[in-house]
Amino acid sequence: MTTDEIKSMLKDAEVRMHGAIVSLSDDLAGIRTGRASPALVEKLPVEYYGAPTPLMQLATISVPEPRSLMIKPFDAASLKEIERAIRTSDLGLNPNSDGKVIHLNLPPLNEERRRELVKHMHHRLEEARIAVRNIRRDLHNDMREFEKEKMITEDDLKRGEEDLQKLTDKHVEEIAKLGQNKEKEILEV
Repeated sequence: MTTDEIKSMLKDAEVRMHGAIVSLSDDLAGIRTGRASPALVEKLPVEYYGAPTPLMQLATISVPEPRSLMIKPFDAASLKEIERAIRTSDLGLNPNSDGKVIHLNLPPLNEERRRELVKHMHHRLEEARIAVRNIRRDLHNDMREFEKEKMITEDDLKRGEEDLQKLTDKHVEEIAKLGQNKEKEILEV
């Protein structure tokens, strides 16, 4: 084992950590703010011919006004199922249908709901930080094992640990930035 293989391991860890951040970004996009966004409902599971299907695969979602969404199903038969999925979701929205499209009016968030959303968002941020730290722990254990088996030197281990910590810190900082931006968005009146 050489330093090239440690670099390869670090590259793999970076890809996995980046994946945790992409997943977090997707989750945060689905958290409701004061403005309408298709991301709010596009991953909503809708029962379609017996299988849960993301709403974005069943309809076009547009934002005709800042506080409303318009959902136009590709298949008119799925309209009732889409309405049911929205009603039973934890979004707290009431769909209005004219038989062809569904309109969702987003009422302004009250202070209590904003606080709940921020709390939920902080929970998601912590899950992402844990995912990044788990990746760090796994790689760190692997590097220690390689050093124990004399596949790398102690100096290689130290350098690898330092690089791994820098990588972890960079991703944890990115998670914090995402959280700050989303919190500002949620609390904006």
